[in-house]
Amino acid sequence: MNKYLIERQIPGAGKMSLEEIRTVARKSVNVLAGLGVEIQWVESYVSGDKIYCVYLAANEELIREHSRLTGIPVNSISEVFRVIDPTVATLADSSADRF
Repeated sequence: MNKYLIERQIPGAGKMSLEEIRTVARKSVNVLAGLGVEIQWVESYVSGDKIYCVYLAANEELIREHSRLTGIPVNSISEVFRVIDPTVATLADSSADRF
């Protein structure tokens, strides 16, 4: 499966109560269960008026279908080709080929 970063514009997202977040999360999980094993929600980050979600999916269309079924907007979907972190700076040249 491919990894995707999804941007969702949701006014007031950062001010949502735990119960509101729980309601949205439950709806998402229920729809995902119906879509099958080719899509998985990994985690999400809430910031102001946006939520950034990380998904594993066979394709972008599954993410859009999830959005349609949940009513949770998708403003952009970007496929993740590489993940980097501070350890990349200290890799030996022979290890760099895996990135």
